[in-house]
Amino acid sequence: MKNLSKLFAIALGVVFAGTTVMAETTQFTPLNFSDSTSVSTSTKSAVTTDTQGNVLLDPSQVTGGTKMQNAILQIDNAQVEIRNKLLEYRTNYAKIDSQYESTKAERKNAKKKIKQAEKKIKNLERDKKNIRKNFERKNNI
Repeated sequence: MKNLSKLFAIALGVVFAGTTVMAETTQFTPLNFSDSTSVSTSTKSAVTTDTQGNVLLDPSQVTGGTKMQNAILQIDNAQVEIRNKLLEYRTNYAKIDSQYESTKAERKNAKKKIKQAEKKIKNLERDKKNIRKNFERKNNI
């Protein structure tokens, strides 16, 4: 058991070390920036970009531009339509479920009535048989 826990701890350490090495060597490059542009760290350039206008909201600067925004809007619209259909399906299901429950209750009551009628018939047959036996005994005496 101790050997198994040691092996598990070593494997976990190797995995953790491997992920940290991979994280250090992997570079993040956004899709809308090229590798030749460098980011300025001075506050003066950051202030000048703010005074020039909000460049980040320009559709041509956004990845994919207006086509991407239109695609997202179409997906949103499709999602709304599907949610509306889901609401219709749920109301239809609730209606069918209530019909099912009422039919199930009616079926249960009908089955109960059938069993009661069969029991009465069986009791009457038994009583009729007993009466015949008693009548035959009286005749034989």
